[in-house]
Amino acid sequence: MTGGERLRFHLLCGAGHVLRLFGFPGTAVLGNLTGRLIWRFLPSRRNLAVNNIMKHLGMSREEAEQTAKASFCHTGRAFLEILLTGKFGMNSPRLRIASPELMQKLRECDRPIVAATAHFGSWELLASMLGQLYAPPRPRMVVVRRYRDEAVQAFIASCREATGADMIGHRNAAMSVIRALHKKGIVAFLVDHNTSPSEAEFLPFLNETAAVNMGPALLAVRAKALVWPVVLVREKDHYVFHLKEPLDTATLEGSRDEQVKAAALFYTQAIESFIRERPEQWFWMHDRWKTKEKTSAASHDSAAGQA
Repeated sequence: MTGGERLRFHLLCGAGHVLRLFGFPGTAVLGNLTGRLIWRFLPSRRNLAVNNIMKHLGMSREEAEQTAKASFCHTGRAFLEILLTGKFGMNSPRLRIASPELMQKLRECDRPIVAATAHFGSWELLASMLGQLYAPPRPRMVVVRRYRDEAVQAFIASCREATGADMIGHRNAAMSVIRALHKKGIVAFLVDHNTSPSEAEFLPFLNETAAVNMGPALLAVRAKALVWPVVLVREKDHYVFHLKEPLDTATLEGSRDEQVKAAALFYTQAIESFIRERPEQWFWMHDRWKTKEKTSAASHDSAAGQA
């Protein structure tokens, strides 16, 4: 980092230290306030969220506005909860497990694991849990998008790695992920964001075709990993860890492309299920369906000729 970036990093650390003094109750209040401010002062995001909910969940405008406003508050809380990662984990009194038997199965699993999650609920605190699921030297890794500002990136990374999980930038993650999976590690991916056509498998998601990142599916198939859908849901002043039965990619049949598509479809459907159960906790202000599948000019000309 440059001198200016180091200064900003230390300022961010100081601000983070002050905000941590508010604890979980204070952070919830500040997060809700942040969400309301975003709702008020970013009308384009507000309209995008409301229209997304109306279109993809079939809600009335009034219902969609209520859900979207709650979503903004949850998003505000998620952004600030990154400051509390060092205070949260497997032994936190605020944590509840929705399916203890599945959790036991996860903790006893000695296979490579791809954890598929989303911008849903408390996704930052989820990294704290994943960092404590297994003891070193078993790898615990989360693939994330890096920030361009080095000071911000260093600060965010220090928060996210507070409980043992390593953060890996998504652009150069493949080899690190493969090495971690070969050592029977757990690697988490956010699989609900829009992606470029070159990285996408186009699959149904909330009643519309979406560009789904096929990277996690490809890496899971290569490593013969289990794909485990997981999220951390807020319930009042507690956090509830939800997980679904995993997909064993070693049992998939067909070509490599067919196996990758099956794995991507599996985690896309799992995330959709979580969203439908608690739609107010998803990141609706994101333009999830922005990337469209292109039809080839040849196909278009052929169709025109037949017409």
